[in-house]
Amino acid sequence: MSNILVTYFSKTGNTEKIAAAIHASLEGNAVLKPMKETGSVAEYDLVFIGFPVHTHSVPFLVEKFLKTIPKGKKIALFSTHGSLTGSRLSREALEYASVIASHCKILGSFSCRGKVSPQAMEVFSKSPEHQVWAEMAVTARTHPDESDLADARTFAKWIQTLFKHS
Repeated sequence: MSNILVTYFSKTGNTEKIAAAIHASLEGNAVLKPMKETGSVAEYDLVFIGFPVHTHSVPFLVEKFLKTIPKGKKIALFSTHGSLTGSRLSREALEYASVIASHCKILGSFSCRGKVSPQAMEVFSKSPEHQVWAEMAVTARTHPDESDLADARTFAKWIQTLFKHS
């Protein structure tokens, strides 16, 4: 039986909901912890790492965390964002996280939309360079929804299957 960690950083609760869905669908010994409470990941065989996209990138806390993961550790990344899923804006942070964690064995990644805080919406909607993003983000206000949570559960099962066969 393997030890699995699902760790996350969440400010609005979106990423925490996705982390809980992932955790609930895993078989075996799986632990769910906020990233701030996660120390070394050396004891875990597989680590799911979740974060919200901030200004099209990885939050600094998550960037620091990714750099501490032991070389060769098997990981899976997941993120929440206000952009349209599949858009360049939604992919950039996961791509950057993959570069930061290139010393690990990344089994896969998942992203879904999440509601954006009213404070962020107010700031970005006033910024001409973020106008298109702000329009996208408005439509994310009902996410993560049940479909997103179901997708996260399916992602977790898929990663666990890959892990078992790697």
